[in-house]
Amino acid sequence: MIAVFAGCAGAVAVSAPLEGFRIAQGADNLTLYQFGTGTAKHFFCRTCGIHTHHQRRSNPNEYGVNAACLEGVSPFDFPEIVVHDGVNHPSDGASGISGMLRFAKA
Repeated sequence: MIAVFAGCAGAVAVSAPLEGFRIAQGADNLTLYQFGTGTAKHFFCRTCGIHTHHQRRSNPNEYGVNAACLEGVSPFDFPEIVVHDGVNHPSDGASGISGMLRFAKA
């Protein structure tokens, strides 16, 4: 099962285990940002600023990967996406879920 949610900076993220993820190119152009507890590690492109992936605070053995950064994948490929409010984190005892996005082809 793939968990899909809109999280950091509005990115549509899919889950991947740490050992199941590799950066094919551009790793030298990523920058790390940590905030709050400093547990999660968020990576951004130094050139364009896109959030590429993050090692999760809720599960440090897992990455959240921005679907827009995956070759052949579009955020619009997912019919339904859980939206997190960006303020409340599940590890803090709150769901942080503020709604759902649903995509339908016109």
